[in-house]
Amino acid sequence: MIIKVCGMRDGDNIRQIEKLGIDIIGFIFYSKSPRYISERPAYLPENIRKAGVFVNENLHSIQEKIKSFHLDYVQLHGEEPPELCQTLQKSGVKIIKAFPIGDTDDLKPCISYYTCCDFLLFDTRTSTGRGGSGKTFPWEILDSYHGPVPFLLSGGIAPEDFIKIKRFFHPKFAGIDLNSRFEIEPGLKNAEKLKRFIDHIKFTDRNEQD
Repeated sequence: MIIKVCGMRDGDNIRQIEKLGIDIIGFIFYSKSPRYISERPAYLPENIRKAGVFVNENLHSIQEKIKSFHLDYVQLHGEEPPELCQTLQKSGVKIIKAFPIGDTDDLKPCISYYTCCDFLLFDTRTSTGRGGSGKTFPWEILDSYHGPVPFLLSGGIAPEDFIKIKRFFHPKFAGIDLNSRFEIEPGLKNAEKLKRFIDHIKFTDRNEQD
């Protein structure tokens, strides 16, 4: 299971989180987000894949961030067209396209992105449509997703949700995106909460294999 921790920006905090066995660390380049990062942090890990989160940003700005932050993934949370995803993929990064989910109709737009994304990300639909609400959506809606692209589950995942996550099954479920419910304040993660959560996930994985 992929574990992605998003909304990072403090160098010391990044050092703490990289030790927890996560797979992807995320930086938010959307200026209206309380977790917005405007410049490269004091510490940038080399051994963890890095994702940049953008909302309706132009290609040139995205390419600049790919270079300066050494991004492996570009995560798009706006109304970006499939053509932009294709262009970015050709540059060598992987694409995560986010979709706000409130009912089964919200899955229909995914179809246009099946051939140009490496992962989809299903987040809670909000009035702004940009995520970050700290609220979950009914995961059973995803029973209606039959696409070929694997997805990450997002939207208000909390420390106590590890049991719910372990019980969740979908053939294209690839991992989870953690953010606001593991924070001390916006952009600063609680390393102890994350460690306990990740240990629970890994411990139950080991038990299932025994």
